[in-house]
Amino acid sequence: MTSWNTPAEVLVSAVELAARCGGEVVGSPEGSLGGVAPLESAGPDKLAFLSNPKYLSQVHDTGAGAVVLSRADLDKLGADSDGRTWIVSANPYAFFARAAQLFAKVREVQPGRAASAHVAPDAVVPDSCEIGPFVSIGAGAVLGERVRLLGHVHIGEGAAVGDDSVIHPHVSLYHGCVIGKRCIVHSGTVIGSDGFGFAPDFGPKGGEWVKIPQTGRAVVGDDVEIGANCSIDRGAMADTVIEPGCKLDNQIQIAHNVRVGAFTVIAGCAAIAGSTTVGKFCMIGGSANLAGHLTVADKTIISGGTSVTKSIAKPGQYTSVFPIMPHGDWEKNAALVRQLSSLRERLRKLENLFKSNSST
Repeated sequence: MTSWNTPAEVLVSAVELAARCGGEVVGSPEGSLGGVAPLESAGPDKLAFLSNPKYLSQVHDTGAGAVVLSRADLDKLGADSDGRTWIVSANPYAFFARAAQLFAKVREVQPGRAASAHVAPDAVVPDSCEIGPFVSIGAGAVLGERVRLLGHVHIGEGAAVGDDSVIHPHVSLYHGCVIGKRCIVHSGTVIGSDGFGFAPDFGPKGGEWVKIPQTGRAVVGDDVEIGANCSIDRGAMADTVIEPGCKLDNQIQIAHNVRVGAFTVIAGCAAIAGSTTVGKFCMIGGSANLAGHLTVADKTIISGGTSVTKSIAKPGQYTSVFPIMPHGDWEKNAALVRQLSSLRERLRKLENLFKSNSST
């Protein structure tokens, strides 16, 4: 049950690959491809791709058996009839990703339960599931078909995991929370821990922070991938929701009652505070942080390291950090920023003086 599936190398023709992944073969259709590789190191049995025009010069020297690229880049190369194999795609990067999935040696589900696993008597666990060592499945939990729970996974009472999802070691899904179909959750992630909710009760002689019970759920939609060591808090009363198709990098914090719109991607170490709603098809850069109770429009791009303190109503790219510069230059600019308030007051006085002189 712990072995890895390592099938023989997959070999396909460029024509078959184009048909499967959505492209058109131009030039020679001969030869078989057995994997993917970068332009600079690809051999005759490998597929390479070009999606950034600045690497156009590498295409002439590549040893790849086939190169996937756009029609515009192929026209720039003028390479239709030089005997090489080209695969034209409207989106070379996405074509390459699908081809890489085809070639990848994927570990398949191996149904069964490890002897050390603990499964509550009333939990629903189909025979097609793989339950690894030291997995714990609580009362009333429900798994879909072909779910893989690898070592030391905890599924809380009444929680649910959809068909074909893969949960890597040391993931905790708290009680009542939901993971959709075909999801991937990487090691160390916690879904459904308490949101950070405390009411202040302080008087002249002291007091305390009163904990607010977090009675909502964390709900993860279908086809979501969550990286390692992420924290997705359950809602205070309503649910925290990650909509279908989202992709989260490592070490991301999603606070209580946040809603992340479908197909949004979030890079590592980003944090979203409570009750903020992020739109669909957004891109949030690494270490960005969003304050609570905000709304971010669909198709918004937030640059890495950006602090978002107000709602964003109009799509576009938003940045709140200085581009990199030598430290001495940064200190000079920072000193100027600190003086902006006094400079503004001086400017206002000069404007008022100018208006006064002009009127006389």
